[in-house]
Amino acid sequence: MNGQIVKRVVIAGGGTAGWMAAAALCRQLGPLLDITLVESDDIGTVGVGESTIPTARTFNALLGIDEQQFMRETQSTFKLGISFENWGQIGDRYIHSFGQVGKSTWMGGFHHFWLQARAQGFGGDLGDYCFELKAAEAEKFFTDDKASINYAYHLDATLYGQFLRRMSEGKGVRRIEGKIASVRQRAGDGFIEALVMDSGAVVEGDLFIDCTGFRGLLIEQTLKTGWEDWSHWLPTNSALAVQTTSTGPAVPYTRAIAHKAGWRWKIPLQHRVGNGLVYSSDHMSDDEARQILTDAVEGQMLTEPRVIRYGAGRRRKTWSKNCVALGLASGFLEPLESTSIHMIMIGVTRLMQLFPFGGFNEALADRYNRLAEDELEKIRDFIILHYKATERADSPFWDYCRMMDIPDSLAQRVALFQENAQVYQAPGELFQVDSWLQVMLGQRMVPASHHHMGRMMPPAQLRQALEDLKGNIAGAVARMPSHQDFLDRYCPAETPKAGGARIGAAG
Repeated sequence: MNGQIVKRVVIAGGGTAGWMAAAALCRQLGPLLDITLVESDDIGTVGVGESTIPTARTFNALLGIDEQQFMRETQSTFKLGISFENWGQIGDRYIHSFGQVGKSTWMGGFHHFWLQARAQGFGGDLGDYCFELKAAEAEKFFTDDKASINYAYHLDATLYGQFLRRMSEGKGVRRIEGKIASVRQRAGDGFIEALVMDSGAVVEGDLFIDCTGFRGLLIEQTLKTGWEDWSHWLPTNSALAVQTTSTGPAVPYTRAIAHKAGWRWKIPLQHRVGNGLVYSSDHMSDDEARQILTDAVEGQMLTEPRVIRYGAGRRRKTWSKNCVALGLASGFLEPLESTSIHMIMIGVTRLMQLFPFGGFNEALADRYNRLAEDELEKIRDFIILHYKATERADSPFWDYCRMMDIPDSLAQRVALFQENAQVYQAPGELFQVDSWLQVMLGQRMVPASHHHMGRMMPPAQLRQALEDLKGNIAGAVARMPSHQDFLDRYCPAETPKAGGARIGAAG
């Protein structure tokens, strides 16, 4: 199809993924494209995320979205990180924040100074030197045009999809209501020609974007790209989700609380709380999981818990022929680090960068697939780290995780840290040094040695430098309003209409 004019873009499936794709394409390439989205109100969405990472702010800026309006209409709250509880051992708690830890130098990271101080009997907790982490602990928040604070959002994924739909239709995206009955392929090369609807209508296109969720109607059922299974590294395969009323002020962090066969989440929005329980069905029954979740939630349940089945892994090709898969259609990693919405954002951003204006060719698709595969594998390794780096021995599930073999790419990172306290961010990698550091130390990985650049400073000077940094952060946090007070002033949301929410997952 080299040299073909690619103008007609057909998005199969709505939800968060479909409308994010539509909104981005019409905002950035609208005059060059004819965009149609096909979805059915009769097909529910899993709701790919309610918890995001800071890249969501960049994506919203790309779409020209006003933050306060967006937060009001999606019932959003601010997020400074994730509180991990019971992961290293039962009773442990650490926060993986979005902030920078201390001040690093060209020779090495700040944590080497901190480790040197600890070896000399002072230095306190590493988290004392991260502004966002201390603000999260204090449940404080503030931002304006001059503030340098790194944050993300907790949002209602269904309301976000509706928000983007209004924006997209206002810019000319055409929506077709109905179910897809079949997919018509071109004889000879198997490229997709059209979607045939239950009504008999035919929706023709040049480029098709698969946002049909786990079933992958185009990328897998039609084009049969294949699946790479990662469940031996990420053994959870089931989730229950339920929405509850709020029982107190919203905190500026997600909670990820480990239990004997997985973990549960708690995500505070302005109008409710998103709750869920992730588990391995090989180690816990659905009934036991439901009981643990319903016993743990606070407030009145607004929805009935429903089991969601999944498997960790990815499509062997995210771009095949003239079809690109986004969201759950492209692969799945459990929402432990709130990466689901990010993967949609980066997927559609990469598509815009590599858009096939000159027609479809293998070189373009191969480049897209290589970048998508590389990023997802690095995120996969980061999530596996949470399970592998544990001292829990209280259940068969945690015994399996603690003893399991891990990818060589992760094993090399772990060895580098355990032996030398060295941490790095690979080119194109989502999670930065500070993220790896906070999780490794938070889950009781103690390095055998570290860089001795801290010995170049007299102990009294090192102590004073650390105390000054800690004091500056504590002072800044003390001056901030509470997260709830800032929300009430900055973006108070109206109560949504009853029945508007669908089941959601953690991100």
